Amino acid sequence: METLVTAELTKMDAPKQGIPVTIITGFLGSGKTTLLNHILGNQQGLKTAVLVNEFGEIAIDNELIVSTEENMIALSNGCICCTINNDLVDAVYQVLERQDNLDYLVVETTGLADPLPVALTFLGTELRDLTRLDSIITVVDAANYSLDLFNAEAAYSQIAYGDIIILNKADLVDEADLRDLERKINDVKEGARIIRTVRSQVPLGLILSVGLFTSDKYFQEVDDHDHSKCDHDHDHHHHSHHLENDGFSSVSFQADQAFSIRKFQYFLDNQLPTNIFRAKGIIWFEESPNRHIFHLCGKRFTLNDDEWKGTPKTQLVLIGQNLDGEALISQLENCISEQEK
Repeated sequence: METLVTAELTKMDAPKQGIPVTIITGFLGSGKTTLLNHILGNQQGLKTAVLVNEFGEIAIDNELIVSTEENMIALSNGCICCTINNDLVDAVYQVLERQDNLDYLVVETTGLADPLPVALTFLGTELRDLTRLDSIITVVDAANYSLDLFNAEAAYSQIAYGDIIILNKADLVDEADLRDLERKINDVKEGARIIRTVRSQVPLGLILSVGLFTSDKYFQEVDDHDHSKCDHDHDHHHHSHHLENDGFSSVSFQADQAFSIRKFQYFLDNQLPTNIFRAKGIIWFEESPNRHIFHLCGKRFTLNDDEWKGTPKTQLVLIGQNLDGEALISQLENCISEQEK
């Protein structure tokens, strides 16, 4: 089992399918701004743009600021921050024009917003070819959540459409109340992927997908790791202790045989555990001549076609909390086509 290392947010050679977009939603005071600061402050050489409704809400570290324009701030770590004035589409175009080699786009909705219209902006407008809606992350305030909020349509939508629910301020609530709240969230969204956090501190690899696992180069590194267990391995471990403490890990799977689409669909629909938050990889299906690039966030997944550049094979990485690696690998082995066995 590979240990998940967030410090390895490096660029990969994935085919350009449009810039991945994460929408962050959640009620006022839930911790969205803290999460945005966490994202802005922990970039590892990635160029991320964050679109917000108000700059004032984000206390950007002055030492990071390189330049400020009327509605855009450039940061020294390659991020840019832009306000959404009148129109989200215009703001996205402004950012794309300003920074042609952007890796990631994060959009914060207002605290009272239903995330669906924002999501549809990326799915249904001219932005569709330039961006790829990667995930909707919903931040919930565990300490101030009441049943009344479930009567509010926006709060209901935020949970219903969230790919991953961040249950924030978990340190302020006892275990029984947290479980009760998780049960209520599951009533709204069955099988919700819920991550408990304190001060919105979440491993970025669980919510942002920038090129983490999409390239053959990554898998080559995994192979080298497994075979040599070299000093390089030790270098990485000091980054990942806090993840191990929280039970976060990743499971790597490789096969030289093709998957059956029907069997893989069954795995996604019926076997995928709720403690898996992300999955990525390259899949060879017996029914298709193409290379398929697979992304999963929560239960939302995308499959993009590409051409094989070498011998077809399947390589997957699943990341989550307290994973049963043996069971997962066995389930994935069952996805291999009968003809291949």
